[in-house]
Amino acid sequence: MSRNPKSPAPDIAPAIRARPIVLVGLMGSGKSTIGRRLAQRLGMRFADADDEIERAAGMTIADIFARFGEAHFRDGERRVIARLLTGRPLVLATGGGAFMNDETRALILDKSLCIWLDADVATLVERVGRRSHRPLLKNRDPGEVLRELAAIRNPVYAEAHIRVSSASNPHEHTVRAILEALSQWKPQ
Repeated sequence: MSRNPKSPAPDIAPAIRARPIVLVGLMGSGKSTIGRRLAQRLGMRFADADDEIERAAGMTIADIFARFGEAHFRDGERRVIARLLTGRPLVLATGGGAFMNDETRALILDKSLCIWLDADVATLVERVGRRSHRPLLKNRDPGEVLRELAAIRNPVYAEAHIRVSSASNPHEHTVRAILEALSQWKPQ
């Protein structure tokens, strides 16, 4: 009998389900879409850090950057993520730059199970081309921007507890790969 690909994930240890799961990676890696599906499969709630930041600030991320600058945004981002990680366990999708902040990264690595969704630049370009709300891509070639970001950020994302490829396959394949990695994960 084959298993339903959308069935719950009963083989995930209770200790893993008892802690937050944080998804990190470049824009277009699928953190929000995959995070929602993963949360559903694990019976956990889902939150998108960018949405939570906008709700807390009462303004868009672009407006926060324009009005107060990146340092102010990163401080608020760290505080929102800290709040989310102290509540009941959830799956949290972070913005692409969140894990680059030393304090935020240390918090995520200490308080959660961190998963890096790693995708190649061609897949990322194809995915981000579907939306026009990415401030870092405004008036720039997405491939060039994403190659630059990958060179800087991927070595830092590699500090995550688990790395899963987020290939151009349907997102459900990535969700299954995460569930498989979670079923085999042992704390270091």
